[in-house]
Amino acid sequence: MKFKILLALIFVNLMQAQKFYFPKTAATDSLILEKQMPGLAEQVISNLQTVKHKPENNIDFLDSLFRLQIVAKDYKKAMMTLSEYRNEFADHNMGGYKSMGYELYSLAKLAQTETKASFPNALQSVFNKKYESIDPKLIPRIGAAIEGDVNDSRKILKKALSKQQGKDSIDYNSALALCKIYLNYKTYSSIIPQASKLLESKDQEKFIIETKDLKTKYGNTLTITIVRKKENKSPLPVILASNIYAGQFDSFFGKRAAIYNYVGAVVNTRGKRNSNDENNPFEYESQDIYEVIDWISKQPWCNGKVGMMGGSYLGFSQWAAVKKLHPALKTIVPQVAVGIGIDYPSQNNVFMSYMLRWIQYVTNNKYTDELDFGNATKWDSINTKWYKSGKSFRALDTISGKPSKIFQRWLDHPGYDQYWKKMVPYKEEFAKINIPILTTTGYYDDDQIGALYYFKEHNKYNKNAEHYMTIGPYTHGGAQSFGYTYVEGNRIDPSARISIDDLAFSWFDYILKNGKKPEILKDKVNFQIMNTNTWKHVPTLDQMHTSTLKFYLQNSKNNSSVFNKPGSLSFTKQTVDFKNRDDKDTYYVVSKKDSIKTTDFIYFESEVLDKDLIMSGNLSGVFNISINKKDIDTSTLLYEIKPNGKSFWLSTHLARASYAKDNEVRQLLEPNKIQQIPIKQSIFMSKKIEKGSKLLLLVGVNKNSAWQINYGTGKDVSEETIKDSGEPLEVKWYNDSYVEIPVYED
Repeated sequence: MKFKILLALIFVNLMQAQKFYFPKTAATDSLILEKQMPGLAEQVISNLQTVKHKPENNIDFLDSLFRLQIVAKDYKKAMMTLSEYRNEFADHNMGGYKSMGYELYSLAKLAQTETKASFPNALQSVFNKKYESIDPKLIPRIGAAIEGDVNDSRKILKKALSKQQGKDSIDYNSALALCKIYLNYKTYSSIIPQASKLLESKDQEKFIIETKDLKTKYGNTLTITIVRKKENKSPLPVILASNIYAGQFDSFFGKRAAIYNYVGAVVNTRGKRNSNDENNPFEYESQDIYEVIDWISKQPWCNGKVGMMGGSYLGFSQWAAVKKLHPALKTIVPQVAVGIGIDYPSQNNVFMSYMLRWIQYVTNNKYTDELDFGNATKWDSINTKWYKSGKSFRALDTISGKPSKIFQRWLDHPGYDQYWKKMVPYKEEFAKINIPILTTTGYYDDDQIGALYYFKEHNKYNKNAEHYMTIGPYTHGGAQSFGYTYVEGNRIDPSARISIDDLAFSWFDYILKNGKKPEILKDKVNFQIMNTNTWKHVPTLDQMHTSTLKFYLQNSKNNSSVFNKPGSLSFTKQTVDFKNRDDKDTYYVVSKKDSIKTTDFIYFESEVLDKDLIMSGNLSGVFNISINKKDIDTSTLLYEIKPNGKSFWLSTHLARASYAKDNEVRQLLEPNKIQQIPIKQSIFMSKKIEKGSKLLLLVGVNKNSAWQINYGTGKDVSEETIKDSGEPLEVKWYNDSYVEIPVYED
């Protein structure tokens, strides 16, 4: 019996190691390729289900499986797997639109076989049935769900096949990738543009969609899209979005509002769609939106009430709008709002490389340059080339091959100065904002710092602010749509899997239609504690925690506890050579399957926790450091190391030391003198940390291609080059430094 088991294991291993037969001619002959792909997909499916290749995350497994089943022409199984995938992606059918292009292609193939109809006729039939049967709330998402670039998918397929030329076999990973690439091309080349035209026809039956150009008193042109549901004959409140991402998003935002029985209005910023004005992101929203709201409020389909909604840039736009508040604007729902000058294009005064990629995304043409923005390989290469070159951060746009006035203008303002302040409310201006507001953000939101900045400033300067906030385990996308089942590879609690859309429009019903206040808004701050399946509700951010725990910069191996203040003063010395651009990465090994990168960091381990600990809020504290230069960009990360040998990211903090005390005024450090650097504006998290876990704290120096490099000369960091690096940076991290962890106890 043991011998048979051994033989079986050997056979499985051989099967996993082997390559699949794939004839050379398939790479150059489309007919042979067509015949070979179903068989190849079947072999990949067999391997996908083995222990070696099956993804740990079930959603990733189902995602690959349904695609392979379509390539294998097993359309019925594929549709069942797709249904499983959607249920796993999100509860309450919130993911019912996912991969709809593949679904329509598969259903049309099945209908073609069953009815002997042509593919176009079959596609029309299944599309009409799908549109009529789908949850109406998902209708606005159909456009993006079926959208695909045929030419781009053809190029990608051609590139993948070129790697197979002269070969008569293909390994597992390449075969899996080829099947997915092939499916993209087959799907989009089969359904585009017919599916888009069918959607347009269906939308025309359901909605009145108008596009107009508005002239402002400053002589600028703004394009506005109005969407109304045909069955709604009376004037309604209008939900406005101010959108720099002109294109598919305009239709989505407009139809979403209409589906919830409002009028949807989407205005594009200057220089977008039909506007020939200069496109300067963020700079003119405040004055332009006032005029847009004024125009909307006077239209026959508007009942005089306007609300605003949207995420990221659209969240920023709402704060720009309330800098000069129009009487018709009754409420705003800023989601994951960009904190301009606060968390973007710099975070705590450290500029990010991503800003150039984003600038080109929204300014390369009148819409959005999806192909360029999505070309991660290109942008990684540009950032790496800059990093390796040692040139100044100002040279990044030249290295990209496309100099940018906007990029250079932003770099001219490293502190939070008048340039940024004029775009959104500042200090006492928050006191004048007396309309109800609902903010949504997430623990994994890239603009969490910005969203919370507005919330804190509004409540600070307006003691009677009717401002509610909802925060949970959501990404930048999730906190402006719905709670996905998996976030960063981790399964979130069922109670967190809510529809942010439903919450927002329930809020609009409450404010604009005298409805009931959303159930979840039991207090001003509403937060979900991960790993407890519960929501908590408190009046202020400070009450998200009931106490704090100081983690001192010392290791439990040499001390009774990292949570006890050290008895004698000492330091850990760190050296960073800015000249070295070929650093060998170092890692903290968590287990055989997990590790944490520690390059340019030092780390401190806590003792094993003897009880559960709920971290709720954001890190604070102070670093007592001495450096041999005039400035430093500090980076901090906090992890939970679970009993099962896996790590869980809890929080980060990145900041320029010279701006740590005041983000408006730079205060250089005095070399070789102990100085205190406060920790402010770190990432919020609320999670139960399990008994038996330990905490891992990383502190270090920011030195990578994703951000500016601060060489510490005291000059404008954007102007510094590798020639300014001088002697290696030496940091003495004193052990009376601490990171303060917020703790919640019932």
